[in-house]
Amino acid sequence: MPTARRSRTLAAPPERVWGIVGDPHHLPRWWPRVTRVEAVTAEHFTEVLTTEDGRSLRADFRVVDSRAPERRAWEQEVQGTPFEKVFAASTTEVKLLPDGEGTRVTLVVRQQLRGSARMGGFMVRRATGRVLDEALQSLEALHGP
Repeated sequence: MPTARRSRTLAAPPERVWGIVGDPHHLPRWWPRVTRVEAVTAEHFTEVLTTEDGRSLRADFRVVDSRAPERRAWEQEVQGTPFEKVFAASTTEVKLLPDGEGTRVTLVVRQQLRGSARMGGFMVRRATGRVLDEALQSLEALHGP
């Protein structure tokens, strides 16, 4: 199961960082390729993503854990979607730990690949790592170095 993990310390307290990462409405501000979020409830949300060729794509998620201001995790609902061809499961986790006067943010994505996609686990892990790096850069820009 490919797992990508990245961490960075931000110059903001956990409660302030949680204000961004704990609310799906803010995903377009920091998560790559998300242009908007729809149908947000305490348990679910839908991301509207833009592909490299400019098409819109919807991805539905279920919140599996949310403990302010320390951890939030969500799982993509892949059954019956175009993502089902590649993924059997995909979970994203955000962990926040106090670090001096700032916050250590750790992003983890675990993906279970399906079919022939399993052969490219290292490529999926590398590409996902780049997405996590970009997400952390955006969070840092919102909260300072």
